[in-house]
Parts: sequence; C-alpha cells; structure tokens
Amino acid sequence: MKRCRQRRCNRRGAVAVEFALILVPLLMLVTGVAEFGRAIYQYNALAKATRDAARFLSQYAPSEPNYPLDQAKCIAVYGKTTCSGTVLVKGLSPSMVVVCDRVESTGCGGKQFANVPIYEGGGSSGTPAGTINLVEVKISGFTYSPMQSYLNVGALAFSDIATVMRQVL
Repeated sequence: MKRCRQRRCNRRGAVAVEFALILVPLLMLVTGVAEFGRAIYQYNALAKATRDAARFLSQYAPSEPNYPLDQAKCIAVYGKTTCSGTVLVKGLSPSMVVVCDRVESTGCGGKQFANVPIYEGGGSSGTPAGTINLVEVKISGFTYSPMQSYLNVGALAFSDIATVMRQVL
C-alpha cells in the first residue's frame, strides 16, 4: 500500500514538469491568437470609419461653399463630426485621412473621380448611360502596434484602407 502512494507522488512531479514545459508554448499561442484578433478588429474599425466618412461626404457636392471636408475627416478618426474625444483606433490621426473627389485629387494615385462614365447593364463598355462623380475616403499610413512585443515582433503597417461611393451632383 505504501508503494502505491509513492508512485502517485512520483507521477505528480512528472505531471507538474510536463505542464511547465507545455505552458510556455501554449501561452505564446494564445497571445498570438489574441493579437491576430485585435489586428483584425482594428482593420475592420478603420474600414467602417472610411465607409461612414464616405457616406457622409456623398451627400454633398464638392463645389458647395460649405463642403464638410474637415468634418468627414473627424468622422473617420473620432466617429463624430467634431474632432474631440477618443479616437476610434489608437494611433489614428486626421492627417492619415485622404479625401479624393472631383475637386481634390492630391494623393489619389491618378484615379478619375469626376464624370466617370456608366454604361447600361453595368460593366465598362456598352451604351453610355451618363456620368457620375465619386468620392473616396482613404486611411493611409496606419501602423498597428501589438500589445505584446515578444519575439521582437515590431509594428505592422496596414495597406491603404479606402471606400469609394457615388457623390451627389
């Protein structure tokens, strides 16, 4: 009877050692999955911010005297028309928001935003059905910073996140 007790005690020590060996890779795996989820969340938040700002600007013509360009940038950064409060995503600033429309095309990569032809039945050819004006809101130069900087993993630069919508004439 005494031997059985000693064997259990010996096994308990082995189990503790095995658990200690598995714990480090397991914690790294869990932390990595959490960081990946956080990066996806921030990317989706930025994409939603560009959609909201583009939707806001699509209601105005860029030739109007009170064209709300600054308010749209505030929507993309703060989620509201005033540039106050907390930013939607840490590290985002109004200087990262680029707006391209038929008036402003700086930083737009040579894209056409005024008098874009549309065709009957969709597509890029066929019978012309008129033209439309587009507005694009783009977040450029955003860098994701991980919470945990283990294994010397640095910041991750997101590619440009942009939304294009049809604009009022």
